[in-house]
Amino acid sequence: MTIPIALQLYTLRDALAQDFAGGIEKIADIGFVGVETAFFPEGFTAAEATRIIKANGLQIMAAHCELPLGDDQQPVLERMATFGCELCVWHGWPRHDDYGSLDGVKRLAARYNQANAVAQAHGLRLGIHNHWWEFEPVGDTYPYRILQAEMDERIFFEVDTYWVRTAGLDPAAVLQELGSRAPLLHIKDGPATPAGDMVAAGTGVMDFAAVFAAASSPQWAVVELDRCATDMLTAVSQSYTTLTQNGWAYGKR
Repeated sequence: MTIPIALQLYTLRDALAQDFAGGIEKIADIGFVGVETAFFPEGFTAAEATRIIKANGLQIMAAHCELPLGDDQQPVLERMATFGCELCVWHGWPRHDDYGSLDGVKRLAARYNQANAVAQAHGLRLGIHNHWWEFEPVGDTYPYRILQAEMDERIFFEVDTYWVRTAGLDPAAVLQELGSRAPLLHIKDGPATPAGDMVAAGTGVMDFAAVFAAASSPQWAVVELDRCATDMLTAVSQSYTTLTQNGWAYGKR
Protein backbone atom coordinates (compact mmCIF):
# COMPACT_ATOMS: atom_id res chain seq x y z
CA MET A 1 0.00 0.00 0.00
CA THR A 2 1.39 3.39 -1.01
CA ILE A 3 0.42 6.30 1.22
CA PRO A 4 0.76 10.09 0.90
CA ILE A 5 3.84 11.82 2.24
CA ALA A 6 3.85 14.80 4.60
CA LEU A 7 6.42 16.87 6.47
CA GLN A 8 6.32 17.73 10.16
CA LEU A 9 6.93 21.49 10.13
CA TYR A 10 9.07 21.28 13.27
CA THR A 11 11.75 19.93 10.94
CA LEU A 12 12.17 23.32 9.21
CA ARG A 13 11.38 25.49 12.24
CA ASP A 14 14.52 27.64 11.84
CA ALA A 15 13.93 28.34 8.15
CA LEU A 16 10.22 28.96 8.71
CA ALA A 17 11.01 31.45 11.49
CA GLN A 18 13.02 33.47 8.96
CA ASP A 19 10.62 33.19 6.01
CA PHE A 20 7.46 31.21 6.64
CA ALA A 21 5.87 31.72 3.24
CA GLY A 22 9.11 30.96 1.42
CA GLY A 23 9.70 27.83 3.47
CA ILE A 24 6.20 26.51 2.83
CA GLU A 25 6.66 27.13 -0.89
CA LYS A 26 9.85 25.04 -0.84
CA ILE A 27 8.02 22.18 0.88
CA ALA A 28 5.36 22.26 -1.81
CA ASP A 29 7.98 22.46 -4.57
CA ILE A 30 9.67 19.29 -3.29
CA GLY A 31 6.35 17.51 -3.81
CA PHE A 32 4.93 16.88 -0.35
CA VAL A 33 1.20 16.25 -0.24
CA GLY A 34 0.65 17.55 3.26
CA VAL A 35 2.16 19.00 6.41
CA GLU A 36 1.80 18.32 10.09
CA THR A 37 1.86 21.48 12.15
CA ALA A 38 3.82 22.05 15.33
CA PHE A 39 4.68 25.57 16.43
CA PHE A 40 4.47 28.67 14.26
CA PRO A 41 6.93 31.59 14.29
CA GLU A 42 6.26 34.34 16.80
CA GLY A 43 3.62 36.71 15.50
CA PHE A 44 2.07 34.17 13.12
CA THR A 45 -1.54 33.22 13.75
CA ALA A 46 -2.99 29.82 12.92
CA ALA A 47 -5.28 31.51 10.41
CA GLU A 48 -2.41 33.19 8.57
CA ALA A 49 -0.34 30.01 8.56
CA THR A 50 -3.29 27.99 7.29
CA ARG A 51 -3.88 30.43 4.45
CA ILE A 52 -0.26 30.17 3.30
CA ILE A 53 -0.14 26.38 3.63
CA LYS A 54 -3.34 25.85 1.65
CA ALA A 55 -2.41 28.47 -0.95
CA ASN A 56 0.57 26.25 -1.75
CA GLY A 57 -1.68 23.24 -2.32
CA LEU A 58 -0.69 21.48 0.89
CA GLN A 59 -3.07 19.65 3.19
CA ILE A 60 -2.85 20.05 6.95
CA MET A 61 -3.13 16.34 7.67
CA ALA A 62 -2.52 16.50 11.43
CA ALA A 63 -1.56 18.97 14.12
CA HIS A 64 0.73 18.55 17.10
CA CYS A 65 -0.90 20.32 20.01
CA GLU A 66 -1.44 20.36 23.73
CA LEU A 67 -4.03 18.08 25.26
CA PRO A 68 -7.46 19.76 24.99
CA LEU A 69 -7.91 20.02 28.74
CA GLY A 70 -8.21 22.90 31.19
CA ASP A 71 -6.93 26.23 29.91
CA ASP A 72 -5.64 24.57 26.74
CA GLN A 73 -9.01 23.17 25.70
CA GLN A 74 -10.51 26.15 23.90
CA PRO A 75 -7.31 27.28 22.14
CA VAL A 76 -6.72 23.73 20.85
CA LEU A 77 -10.29 23.38 19.60
CA GLU A 78 -10.18 26.76 17.90
CA ARG A 79 -6.84 25.98 16.23
CA MET A 80 -8.07 22.63 14.94
CA ALA A 81 -11.16 24.29 13.51
CA THR A 82 -8.96 26.85 11.77
CA PHE A 83 -6.80 24.10 10.30
CA GLY A 84 -9.85 22.15 9.12
CA CYS A 85 -8.12 19.05 10.45
CA GLU A 86 -9.43 16.19 12.61
CA LEU A 87 -6.17 14.51 13.70
CA CYS A 88 -5.01 16.13 16.93
CA VAL A 89 -1.70 14.67 18.15
CA TRP A 90 -0.26 15.07 21.64
CA HIS A 91 3.44 15.62 20.95
CA GLY A 92 4.46 14.01 24.23
CA TRP A 93 7.22 16.44 25.20
CA PRO A 94 8.90 16.85 27.65
CA ARG A 95 9.56 13.48 29.22
CA HIS A 96 7.15 12.79 32.05
CA ASP A 97 8.35 11.18 35.29
CA ASP A 98 5.21 9.03 35.28
CA TYR A 99 6.69 6.94 32.48
CA GLY A 100 8.99 5.36 35.03
CA SER A 101 6.29 3.36 36.85
CA LEU A 102 3.30 1.20 36.04
CA ASP A 103 0.93 3.36 38.08
CA GLY A 104 2.38 6.50 36.55
CA VAL A 105 1.71 5.34 33.01
CA LYS A 106 -1.82 4.40 34.03
CA ARG A 107 -2.29 7.96 35.32
CA LEU A 108 -1.15 9.29 31.97
CA ALA A 109 -3.53 6.95 30.16
CA ALA A 110 -6.40 8.26 32.29
CA ARG A 111 -5.47 11.82 31.36
CA TYR A 112 -5.29 10.89 27.68
CA ASN A 113 -8.75 9.33 27.98
CA GLN A 114 -10.09 12.59 29.42
CA ALA A 115 -8.56 14.51 26.52
CA ASN A 116 -9.98 12.00 24.05
CA ALA A 117 -13.49 12.51 25.42
CA VAL A 118 -13.18 16.23 24.62
CA ALA A 119 -11.74 15.51 21.19
CA GLN A 120 -14.49 13.03 20.33
CA ALA A 121 -17.17 15.47 21.45
CA HIS A 122 -15.84 18.00 18.94
CA GLY A 123 -15.35 15.69 15.98
CA LEU A 124 -11.61 15.20 16.48
CA ARG A 125 -9.41 12.12 16.76
CA LEU A 126 -6.71 12.17 19.40
CA GLY A 127 -3.35 10.54 18.81
CA ILE A 128 -0.20 10.03 20.89
CA HIS A 129 3.27 10.63 19.45
CA ASN A 130 6.09 8.69 21.08
CA HIS A 131 9.73 9.23 21.89
CA TRP A 132 12.05 6.46 23.05
CA TRP A 133 11.02 6.33 26.69
CA GLU A 134 7.59 4.85 25.92
CA PHE A 135 9.54 1.85 24.61
CA GLU A 136 11.94 1.40 27.51
CA PRO A 137 11.05 -1.33 30.03
CA VAL A 138 8.98 -0.63 33.12
CA GLY A 139 9.13 -3.79 35.20
CA ASP A 140 8.28 -6.67 32.89
CA THR A 141 6.43 -4.59 30.30
CA TYR A 142 6.68 -1.33 28.33
CA PRO A 143 4.79 1.97 28.70
CA TYR A 144 3.34 1.73 25.20
CA ARG A 145 1.74 -1.62 26.06
CA ILE A 146 0.21 -0.16 29.19
CA LEU A 147 -1.14 2.73 27.14
CA GLN A 148 -2.43 0.32 24.51
CA ALA A 149 -4.39 -1.54 27.17
CA GLU A 150 -5.54 1.42 29.28
CA MET A 151 -6.40 4.04 26.65
CA ASP A 152 -9.68 4.28 24.79
CA GLU A 153 -9.22 2.21 21.64
CA ARG A 154 -10.13 5.26 19.55
CA ILE A 155 -6.88 6.96 20.59
CA PHE A 156 -4.35 6.22 17.87
CA PHE A 157 -0.57 5.97 17.93
CA GLU A 158 1.57 8.17 15.72
CA VAL A 159 4.53 5.82 15.76
CA ASP A 160 7.90 7.52 15.54
CA THR A 161 9.71 4.54 14.09
CA TYR A 162 13.16 6.01 14.72
CA TRP A 163 12.58 6.50 18.44
CA VAL A 164 11.31 2.93 18.70
CA ARG A 165 14.58 1.75 17.16
CA THR A 166 16.51 4.07 19.50
CA ALA A 167 14.90 2.32 22.49
CA GLY A 168 16.22 -0.99 21.18
CA LEU A 169 12.96 -2.45 19.87
CA ASP A 170 12.07 -3.48 16.33
CA PRO A 171 9.78 -0.86 14.74
CA ALA A 172 8.33 -3.42 12.33
CA ALA A 173 7.35 -5.73 15.20
CA VAL A 174 5.78 -2.83 17.11
CA LEU A 175 3.74 -1.80 14.07
CA GLN A 176 2.52 -5.35 13.62
CA GLU A 177 1.48 -5.39 17.27
CA LEU A 178 -0.37 -2.06 17.09
CA GLY A 179 -2.09 -2.88 13.81
CA SER A 180 -4.82 -0.43 12.85
CA ARG A 181 -4.07 1.77 15.88
CA ALA A 182 -0.96 3.10 14.07
CA PRO A 183 -2.25 5.15 11.11
CA LEU A 184 0.58 7.73 11.13
CA LEU A 185 4.25 6.84 10.68
CA HIS A 186 6.97 9.29 11.63
CA ILE A 187 10.00 8.75 9.44
CA LYS A 188 13.50 9.84 10.37
CA ASP A 189 16.92 8.24 10.15
CA GLY A 190 20.33 8.39 11.79
CA PRO A 191 22.41 6.39 14.29
CA ALA A 192 19.39 5.60 16.50
CA THR A 193 20.83 7.18 19.63
CA PRO A 194 19.01 9.78 21.74
CA ALA A 195 21.53 12.56 21.13
CA GLY A 196 22.87 11.59 17.69
CA ASP A 197 22.38 13.88 14.71
CA MET A 198 19.82 12.65 12.21
CA VAL A 199 20.26 12.17 8.48
CA ALA A 200 18.12 11.82 5.38
CA ALA A 201 15.86 8.78 5.30
CA GLY A 202 17.69 5.86 3.80
CA THR A 203 21.17 6.94 4.86
CA GLY A 204 21.11 5.77 8.49
CA VAL A 205 20.35 2.53 10.31
CA MET A 206 16.60 2.34 9.70
CA ASP A 207 15.10 -0.53 7.70
CA PHE A 208 12.21 1.27 6.05
CA ALA A 209 11.34 -1.63 3.76
CA ALA A 210 10.49 -3.67 6.87
CA VAL A 211 8.70 -0.72 8.50
CA PHE A 212 6.35 -0.11 5.61
CA ALA A 213 5.77 -3.81 5.03
CA ALA A 214 4.72 -4.22 8.67
CA ALA A 215 2.24 -1.34 8.80
CA SER A 216 -1.23 -2.85 8.41
CA SER A 217 -3.32 0.24 7.65
CA PRO A 218 -1.09 3.33 7.44
CA GLN A 219 -2.60 6.59 6.26
CA TRP A 220 0.40 8.94 6.09
CA ALA A 221 4.19 8.83 6.08
CA VAL A 222 5.42 11.93 7.92
CA VAL A 223 9.06 12.97 7.53
CA GLU A 224 10.46 14.55 10.69
CA LEU A 225 14.06 15.39 11.52
CA ASP A 226 14.58 16.94 14.95
CA ARG A 227 18.10 18.01 14.03
CA CYS A 228 20.40 17.08 11.20
CA ALA A 229 24.05 16.28 10.50
CA THR A 230 23.73 17.91 7.06
CA ASP A 231 21.75 20.76 5.50
CA MET A 232 18.18 20.30 6.72
CA LEU A 233 16.34 21.20 3.53
CA THR A 234 18.63 18.93 1.50
CA ALA A 235 17.95 16.07 3.91
CA VAL A 236 14.21 16.71 3.68
CA SER A 237 14.36 16.58 -0.13
CA GLN A 238 16.48 13.41 -0.06
CA SER A 239 14.04 11.79 2.37
CA TYR A 240 11.16 12.60 0.02
CA THR A 241 13.04 11.04 -2.89
CA THR A 242 13.88 7.89 -0.94
CA LEU A 243 10.32 7.27 0.21
CA THR A 244 8.68 8.01 -3.12
CA GLN A 245 11.18 6.27 -5.39
CA ASN A 246 10.97 3.10 -3.30
CA GLY A 247 7.18 3.14 -3.56
CA TRP A 248 6.65 3.48 0.17
CA ALA A 249 4.84 6.80 -0.18
CA TYR A 250 3.65 9.04 -2.95
CA GLY A 251 3.95 12.77 -3.52
CA LYS A 252 3.18 15.29 -6.22
CA ARG A 253 6.49 15.07 -8.11
